[in-house]
Amino acid sequence: MDRYPTPARQQRFELEIKRSRFTTTVIPAQNKLDALAKIDTVRQEYPDANHHCWAMVAGPPNDSHHQEQHDDGEPKGTAGKPMLNVLQHSGMGNLVVIVTRYFGGIKLGAGGLVRAYSSSVSSALLKTDTITRYITIQCQLDLPYSQLATLEHWLTTGNIRIENRAFGNSVILQLQAPVTEVDALETKSRELGGVLNMPD
Repeated sequence: MDRYPTPARQQRFELEIKRSRFTTTVIPAQNKLDALAKIDTVRQEYPDANHHCWAMVAGPPNDSHHQEQHDDGEPKGTAGKPMLNVLQHSGMGNLVVIVTRYFGGIKLGAGGLVRAYSSSVSSALLKTDTITRYITIQCQLDLPYSQLATLEHWLTTGNIRIENRAFGNSVILQLQAPVTEVDALETKSRELGGVLNMPD
């Protein structure tokens, strides 16, 4: 896997189940800390809600180190875990989903809660606008000044980004390159008389 969908921006969806209102907020997240900060922001937006249950895949979809969930006062395993299960099967990454619940007076039971939180996330993800995120590696290119404009023009045709530039006897560029474009970058670097240094 070299790419995966991620939310294009913060998006919000509502579902009513037996008078309880479930508001699902889908937010892009760079990492766990970013996701936790966004959960706090949503809590502040709805300070009177009964629950703010959440789940995150705050990295690539297949990286379990970036996955967490929380029931926020709902019976254990009835909210965060089913929400995370939906995220894990969605193929999406770098996102956090918060389901804010206002209790409507009718108890749903454990099975009903699992279905409600799963449905809230599933239906929200179906409507979420996404963008493609590429799995990248960082590399460094030592390039003659005379070739910089040529390289910059070539980069407009792909998804390789210049992160930083340093100027000395030559131009030293820090690049973020999708794994699928590394071979093309190596070939282009040689053509332009540059030296590409890859991470160990």
